[in-house]
Amino acid sequence: MHGIDGIIYLILIACLMPYVFTILAKITGGFSIKDNQNPREFLAKTSGLAARANAVQQNSFESLPLFIAAVLMAEYMVISQDLIMMLGIAYLVLRMIYGICYLANLSTLRSIIWFLSMTCPILLLLIVIRTV
Repeated sequence: MHGIDGIIYLILIACLMPYVFTILAKITGGFSIKDNQNPREFLAKTSGLAARANAVQQNSFESLPLFIAAVLMAEYMVISQDLIMMLGIAYLVLRMIYGICYLANLSTLRSIIWFLSMTCPILLLLIVIRTV
């Protein structure tokens, strides 16, 4: 998984990851077919694990544009594929750990992991800036 196919997989996994937490939020919140008429209202009224899973989903979507932009800019500027893959995989793993920490209600660890996950795309962009 080297080259552009690896980059595409990174982006695809990052784009699909929020939906894992969406499904978890709906399942743990007791989502029914009737709730599909207004799923955002349903999720806004959840509590506990379902609410935390929904928060992970929302934060995952919020961090996605930065990650995608960083990976695409790094690819465009011909940054080392190994470096892009290393930081991209680190981002994905950290985002998954972030989600687990959020679900387990480990707020301090969650915040540390969030910070580490966000440093991955930021580092990529800083590397891009240095090559310009």
